[in-house]
Formats: sequence, structure tokens, C-alpha cells
Amino acid sequence: MFRDCVSHVDAAVVTSLRRAGAVIMGKLHLTEGAMAGYHPDFEIPVNPWNSSRWSGVSSSGSGVAVAAGLCFGAIGTDTGGSIRLPAAANGIVGLKPTFGSVSRYGVLPLSPSLDHVGPMARSTRDAAIMFAAIAGEDPRDPATLGYKSRELLGVMTQGVSGLRIGIDVEFAFSGVDVGQRRSIEEALEILRDLGSRIVNVRMPPMKHIPDAWLHVCASEAVNAHKEHYPTRADEYGPYFREFLEVGASVTSKQLSEAHHLRERFRSELSRLLEDVDVLICPAGAAPAFELPNEIQYGSMTSYNKAVDSLLKALDPPRQRPAFFTRAFAFSGHPAICLPSGFTADGVPYSIQWVGRHWGEPTLCRIAYAYEQATDWHTRHPTHYNAL
Repeated sequence: MFRDCVSHVDAAVVTSLRRAGAVIMGKLHLTEGAMAGYHPDFEIPVNPWNSSRWSGVSSSGSGVAVAAGLCFGAIGTDTGGSIRLPAAANGIVGLKPTFGSVSRYGVLPLSPSLDHVGPMARSTRDAAIMFAAIAGEDPRDPATLGYKSRELLGVMTQGVSGLRIGIDVEFAFSGVDVGQRRSIEEALEILRDLGSRIVNVRMPPMKHIPDAWLHVCASEAVNAHKEHYPTRADEYGPYFREFLEVGASVTSKQLSEAHHLRERFRSELSRLLEDVDVLICPAGAAPAFELPNEIQYGSMTSYNKAVDSLLKALDPPRQRPAFFTRAFAFSGHPAICLPSGFTADGVPYSIQWVGRHWGEPTLCRIAYAYEQATDWHTRHPTHYNAL
């Protein structure tokens, strides 16, 4: 239904990147509506590390293009993990900024109160340069606030001596791949040697966040697509059509409870971050897993059942992909993920840091220091047998 929709203006992030000297190459594939499933009319981006592995959700084309060396950086959107999950799956850096730091003008919305726009690149420095170019207030996006990003590049190289890194071991390591856990433990040792202090913390209650996030996201998606749904429902793919059906069934009580939960979680997480500078956890519970195309083209119900079955069959059973990303989109806190190692068969592991609101300089500072002490971000796919 958007086949002939050609915009007459650039999105705000494109204008900002052009102004900073970037060369805009083109648009990339993504999941339908920036949710988890693909429309059957479109090809699924192929993970360049292993063509049988998942390439992430939503901004998957951006993650693949950067990892494969087709561009130096790309733009992603993140409503529940859609910058960080494809960044993790494809072994690159993904920065989900603080909500309101980057204009979403010109971006087709999924959920306006949850949508973030941010950079994806091969290194923290490249991601920071892109973020500095696109961050700032835009009257065309009322959610944006004035953000002084110029200090970011100077702060980034200051090292991590004295920084307090918080970890909730139960949260960070429950249902996580053994190699993924080991990569984070090794990262903590590296950062401790660089002068950081590791602090044990306890995450706020998160049990009800998945349902609350779904109620907010799906109901707002229905409103965003009101021009075409439900009048042209049959033109949507199976996954997104079912997702919109869920959104149409959300009650005012469920939505009110979800917003109250979000405010409480945001406040509790902000208070926790008063005692540490950043939190550390995986970007995903496991490296990119095998996920056949027919599953990714299927309905929301069949997709969820198939993914749950795949993850429960692993030893130990893994958390769902968005377990470590969704909560921080829900709260609006910034987060950055980057590669932290590789499996024996060459698939990337990934690590995630979460910061205070407007804490992107600290996130880039710690990610850059970790990169300088390791070489994971310098490794790139050497063959693209499916591209």
C-alpha cells in the first residue's frame, strides 16, 4: 500500500547527515511496520556471518549493510530493541539514544511514545560521530528536547577510571548462552583493570513489562495506521496484521495500567542509576540463532511459538530476544551495544550498556574504552555467500 508513496522532503535525520557531509546511499529492508515479522512481498536481509542465522528484527537491513561493509553507518529505529538486536545479530555497534534526543520527523511511526531513532556503525567512534550530527531539538517533533551533543566526542576518549558499572547478576545471566555470559564476565575484568568499579545492583521489577509494552505499542500502531487499517487489512502481512488486531483489542484500562507501570519503572531505574554510571547486561541472551524464512513470514502467533520452541530446546533455555532491550525502550533510557566475542563457528556475541537519561557521552566513553582494549569490533565477515 506504500509502494507509490514517494516523499517530497527528507527525514530530519537525513537532512542532518547531509548537512554534516554524509553521502546518503539509499534505503534498506526492514520488517513490516518495524515489528518482528516480514511482509511476504519483500526479501529478508541475510546475516553476513552465516546465511542461516537470524539478522535481527526491524532495522535488520541496516545491521546487515553495515556488517557487510556496504556502508560506514546506517540509521535504525528502536521501539523495543530494533537498533540493538540487529546490531547484536550482525556484530556491529548500535546506539539507542535517550527518548527525545533525535527527531523522528519523516519516520513512519510504529509507536510514537516508544520510537527512537539512532545510529548503527562498525565502531563506537563512528556511531558517536553520527549521533552528534543527528541529535538536537526539532519543532516538527514535539518529543525532542535541546541536546548538546558536541561534548560527546571529547568525553569519549577520557577513559573509564572511576566509573561505576552496575550489574544485576540474576537479571544479566539468567537464561543466557554460556559463551555470551563468559564474554560479559571477561568484559567486566577488562574494565576493572582499566579502573572501573563493579557494583552489584538489583533491577526494578520487570515481570509485567512485556505485556505493558505490547499494550502501548500495539494500540499506538493502530492509530498510526488508521488510514489503512482495518479498511485494507488484507494487504498487510500475516504478522503485522495480527499485531494490529491485538492493538485494536487493547482496553483503556490495560492502556492506563501500562502507562502507570512505565512511569514507575522509569523512575525506579533512574533512581538505581543515581548510584552507578552505567548498567551492563547482554544485548541478547544468545548469538543469532537459526530461523527459517517461513517462520519470519508467518503470523505473530506462529512466529512466537516457533521462536519459543527454538529457545526452549537450547541448553540452557534462552530468554526471548527482546528480554534485554525492550525495558530500556519502554523507559526511554539510552543504551549502546557492541560485539564482545564470537562463537566457535564465528557468530558474534554482544554486550549492552544502559545509561542515565542524556548519558550518551558516558555510554560512548565506556564502549570506546572497551573497544580499545579488545579487537572484536575490527573483525568483519570475509564472505557473503548469500548476498
